[in-house]
Amino acid sequence: MAESSLNALVEALRRLPGVGIKSAQRMAFHLLQHDRDGALRLAQALRDAVDKVGHCQRCHTFSEQPVCETCRDPQRDARLLCVVESPADQAALERTGSYHGLYFVLLGRLSPLDGVGARDIGVAELLERAGDGVVEEVILATSFTAEGEATAHLLAQALRERGLKVTRLARGVPAGSELEYVDLSTIAHALVERR
Repeated sequence: MAESSLNALVEALRRLPGVGIKSAQRMAFHLLQHDRDGALRLAQALRDAVDKVGHCQRCHTFSEQPVCETCRDPQRDARLLCVVESPADQAALERTGSYHGLYFVLLGRLSPLDGVGARDIGVAELLERAGDGVVEEVILATSFTAEGEATAHLLAQALRERGLKVTRLARGVPAGSELEYVDLSTIAHALVERR
């Protein structure tokens, strides 16, 4: 019985991104051998989050309330709407402290090879949200992968057709990097988008 429970724990931990069999075993062994109290707290926190955390009705980020804190914040600039792929992307932008508008979380990006289309990522909901008469500019902050670029292109077309100003996050050579180690696509875009 203990062996199958241990295997089930290891397999559950392997579901986390970037966690292989050895890392999962190391975590399981540590929790069971050195931190059983921590394991119980982790289990309870996971159960509580799964039971209580849903998606905001306005922006689709994670929230325990029907409308998240960001969407309810009267200090946010409702004229700006930043479109991101995931709640993690939203959190990264928030950590910068430089954006004070609202968000729309797509919960994915277009990926025809995986069968993910416009309907699957909430494009219709975004168009409705952006067309509320308050939003003036939509900032597309999707990733710079092929799928992220395709998603940004589709969204930009649809939003511009509705008369909205659409901008895209800039990209270029990261600060502190040496040119010889930066990929060619990034260098090319940095040249084109130079200021």
